Amino acid sequence: MMRRLGWFMVMALLVHTGHAWAQSARSFNDTGLDTPLPTMQQAQPVPVDDLPEVMARQRAHLQGEREAVLMVYESQKKLCWQKFAVNPCLNDARRQRRQALHPLKEQELSLNAQERLWRTEQRNLRLQNKAPEPKDPS
Repeated sequence: MMRRLGWFMVMALLVHTGHAWAQSARSFNDTGLDTPLPTMQQAQPVPVDDLPEVMARQRAHLQGEREAVLMVYESQKKLCWQKFAVNPCLNDARRQRRQALHPLKEQELSLNAQERLWRTEQRNLRLQNKAPEPKDPS
């Protein structure tokens, strides 16, 4: 009974933390990109030059959360093999893992879209700087 309660509390904490982080950690900066901030305390817009660094920190944070969810899943899976009804227990553990990883996957997809926008913007700026100025025909 205590193991189930502990498992439920860990999963609820992970889901709540991921959901709260996803909703409260978004901000629009000067470039118009929807950039999640790495911490909730930071209220200033992120400079365009710092976006790759911020994105790398966000990816590391998401990876850490994903690893925590997978560690909980592995421990739950080991507990399932000690029970008589292994398959229902494993199915529940997989379902809980999917539910915990879903918000993380959505955040990762959002981060990928932001990175694509930033790279496109940077490419367009480079192309504008390379473009020759039109010659005056007169």
